[in-house]
Amino acid sequence: MDIAKLFSLEGRTALVTGGSRGIGKMIVEGLLSAGCRKVYISARKEDQIAAAVEHFGDRVVGIPMDISTVEGCKALAAAISEHEEKLDILVNNAGAAWGTDFDEFPEAGWDRAMDLNVKSPFFLTQALHQLLNNAASTEQPAKVINIGSIDGMRLNPWETYSYHASKAAILWLTKRMAARLIQDNIIVTAIAPGAFASDMNKAARDAGDAVAQSIPARRIGEAEDMAAAAIYLASRAGDYVIGETLTVDGGLVHADTRTSIAG
Repeated sequence: MDIAKLFSLEGRTALVTGGSRGIGKMIVEGLLSAGCRKVYISARKEDQIAAAVEHFGDRVVGIPMDISTVEGCKALAAAISEHEEKLDILVNNAGAAWGTDFDEFPEAGWDRAMDLNVKSPFFLTQALHQLLNNAASTEQPAKVINIGSIDGMRLNPWETYSYHASKAAILWLTKRMAARLIQDNIIVTAIAPGAFASDMNKAARDAGDAVAQSIPARRIGEAEDMAAAAIYLASRAGDYVIGETLTVDGGLVHADTRTSIAG
C-alpha cells in the first residue's frame, strides 16, 4: 500500500469558492501541498483575490465573482471553461452568516445566507457538471466537497436563523447530490467545521483560548486540520466515502457530554 499515493492530488485541477481567506484559504493550501497542479479561487472582493494569489504563487488563479445568483454561478463556470477542459475537484466553500433578533430578522438576511450557502453550491455544481464529468472515471472519480458547519447539526447561542437552516440544508443536499452524481463517477461529500479562526467566526479568531475551553479537544481548529480533511476527501483515500459529512470540530458534536450549549 502506497500511502503517499493514497493521499496524493498530483496533477489535479481544483476550484475553491471563497478561497481567498479563512477556511477556503486553508483548503487551498492543503490542495497545493498535496500536489494539485492548479487551484482556481473565487471571491467577490478583487483585493482579497489578489492578495491570495500573491501569497500562493502562480499555481493559483483568482477569478472575482459573486456566485450568490445562478447567473454568477454560470459565469464562474464559463470562466473556468475558458482555461480548463476538465475539473477534478470542486470545493463549495463560499458562505455567509447573518444574526439578528427574531422580531427584526430581515428578508435580506434570510436570502443572503440561503442563496450563498445552499443555492450556489447546487447551481455551481450543475454549471460545472460537464467539466467534472470530463475528469471523472471509475479509477479516479471527480470530487465535490460542500462546506457546511456544525451549526447544521447543533445549536449555537446566537440568533442566526437563516445560517442554521442553510447549514442543515446543505448537509442533506449533499446526500441528494451524491445519489445522483455517483452515476457519473462524481463523488459528493461535505465537511462540517467547528471553531476555526476566520472573519465568519470572529469568536474563534479573537478569543480562541476562551472558545477552546468549551471544546473537548481543548483547542480551536488549525489550518492543518481543515487541509487534512479536504485532502482525505479529495484524494484516493476518500473514494469510498459518498454522501457523508466529515465533522471537524474537536469533538463538540459527537464527543461533548455536557448539556449546555458551547459558546
